[in-house]
Amino acid sequence: MNYCEQEIRKDYENLTKDIIEKKLTITTMESATAGQLASLITDTEGSSAVFKGAFVTYCNEAKIMQGVSAEVLEKYSVYSVETAKEMAQACAKAYRADIGIGVTGTMGNVDPENAEASVPGQVYFAIDYQGQVDGFFVEIEPQESRLMYKLAVAKEIYDKLKGML
Repeated sequence: MNYCEQEIRKDYENLTKDIIEKKLTITTMESATAGQLASLITDTEGSSAVFKGAFVTYCNEAKIMQGVSAEVLEKYSVYSVETAKEMAQACAKAYRADIGIGVTGTMGNVDPENAEASVPGQVYFAIDYQGQVDGFFVEIEPQESRLMYKLAVAKEIYDKLKGML
């Protein structure tokens, strides 16, 4: 699939306006996307009314510090729908937000800290929408840059979240 940066940015502008209109709140706990979702959401004027904050939890220790179960990481690995669900729930709880998004996965290269579970292009994310948590798995084809990997994941998340609102 081809991803277009301008279209993705426009999607997030519309998403943020929709969240503002619905008077919902949103937060993220990001690993693979390293804050890209938070950045896209807050690029829209007025986002401070709905965006509560975010966690960038690049290592397992950071995920645990923010409420992800060490047992889940141990049992399923950091690269799993179960971990993404824990991330979504933990950030929604921490910020008392209506929507929590958790995302983990491997972009262009194998993670040396989690080599046995790391498969480039495999991404797991979850959306906690008012206590209902759904998890997803996507495979991202090789992209031209780290930014495009992050934007590709953002587009996949946008498509699922938009369908929930």
